[in-house]
Formats: sequence, structure tokens, C-alpha cells
Amino acid sequence: MIERARASRHADLDYLFVGDHHVTAYPYYQNSPMLGRLLAEWHNKPAGALHLLPLWNPVLLAEQIATLAAIMPGRFILQCALGGDRQQSEGMGIDMGKRVGMFEDSLSIMQALWAGETVSHERYWPIQEARIAPLPEQPVEIWMGSSALPAINRTARLADGWLAVPGMGLNQAQDQLNQYRQACAEYSRTPSAVAIRRDIMISSTSQAADTFREAALAKGYRGFPPEALMVGGVSQVADAMAEFQTAGFTDIIVRNMSRDQGEALTTIELLAEVRQQLA
Repeated sequence: MIERARASRHADLDYLFVGDHHVTAYPYYQNSPMLGRLLAEWHNKPAGALHLLPLWNPVLLAEQIATLAAIMPGRFILQCALGGDRQQSEGMGIDMGKRVGMFEDSLSIMQALWAGETVSHERYWPIQEARIAPLPEQPVEIWMGSSALPAINRTARLADGWLAVPGMGLNQAQDQLNQYRQACAEYSRTPSAVAIRRDIMISSTSQAADTFREAALAKGYRGFPPEALMVGGVSQVADAMAEFQTAGFTDIIVRNMSRDQGEALTTIELLAEVRQQLA
């Protein structure tokens, strides 16, 4: 992860993000300490993390985000979502039926704390007269993941930007983007970002990329449909990203498909060439 963050800086990518997952049977380096370490390899562009808000105590999370925001020169972007993995939620002691209320209240509590307010809360957490320090010097930007129409409406109402579900193809993503735009209009909101994550592998030769893609799909890669993956040479990936750009997406968050570190670093390095073609 440290090598990949360093390579992303050298490629002059726009953001550095880490994810959020818990109670796993495999090693998963937790986002707050990991991002703190990776910021030493990053520059002054934005960085942030995904947080599944119902799984966190909002005072603790507000403190951790505020600390990260205080030690980085760029702005902090909070990606947030409900989290749909029942085993993960139950492993963290969370009632799945209360997730929506916990999500909204958590966000409200954290935003009040970041504004320097004193917060008490009783519905989900027994919080009494909580305050935090340090406070973020810049407002924390909120990108919210959603797919169902009520969740898209919630994103338009509460967040600065929208995260599309990563498993969607372009046509479905565009349909949901239109729903999001309509919801933003109803709430008189102008989004700061409209983003989607793509799992990606770029090779210097299209043949090598095609071989990798076929092998990944033969194993049923994460259950994703073929159109949800970006695999190819620089021009192929640039063309695929350009389609999302034309559809109205402002950002594509990339995650390496290959576990091979050499292939992953090559993908990051070649993203610099992809950017040049998209400019």
C-alpha cells in the first residue's frame, strides 16, 4: 500500500483513498492508521477514506477524521455508505434494521462536532456534552454511496457528492446519474463530485491485458459483470473513461484488480498516460 501510494503521487493522480471493512478472515489494514501512514507518501491533493457510518461511534470517528484533516495539507473527503454486509454489521454489534437512522444521525453528529459544537445524543449512542479538538481547518467534503432511489434522494439531500455502485455498467450508471441530478434539483443542490469506482488493470500491451481479463472473469471476479471492469492498454482504458466523462461523471476511483505488485504499480504508472489522453 505504501509503494502504491508513492507511485500514485509520482503519477500525479488526483486523490488518495482507502476503504473500510471489518471482522474479516483475511488481513485488512484499517483505514485511519493506514491513511495516516500513507499521507507521508502523498502530496497536497485531497485524500480520504470510506467509512460505513453505522459501524462507528460518531464521536470517535469525528475525532479521527479531524486529526487526519489537521495533519494533511489537502482537504479530507469522507466517502460514506450504509454497509450491506450482514455478517460484518452483526460482527460489529449493529442492528441492520437501524442502519438508515444511525447513518443519518452519525453524519449530523459529526458535522456538528467539526463545527465546534457541543453535542448530546440519546437515540443510538449515549452521548453527553461531547466536544472534539482539533477541528478540521477546511470543511470535510462528503461523498455518499447509494443506488436505490430513496438512498439517491438521501445523497442529494445530505451530501456534497455521489458515489455510484461499482458493479454497474455505463448505461445503468447513467440512468442512476439522471435520477441523482433530478434529486439534486429538487433540493437545490449542486454536487461537488459525481464519482464511480472501477476495478482496473492496465498493461503495456492489449494482448496481456486481454489474457488477464479472461482469467479474472473465468474465476467469476467478485461477481462483477464484464462491463464493470476496466482492463486493457492505455488507449482502451482512456476510451472507457471518456465514456463516463461524456455521461457526466467527474471522477473515476480506481482499484487495482491484480494482486501482483508489479502489475499493480504498472497500472498506476500508466494511469498518468491515461490522464494525458483524457486532458
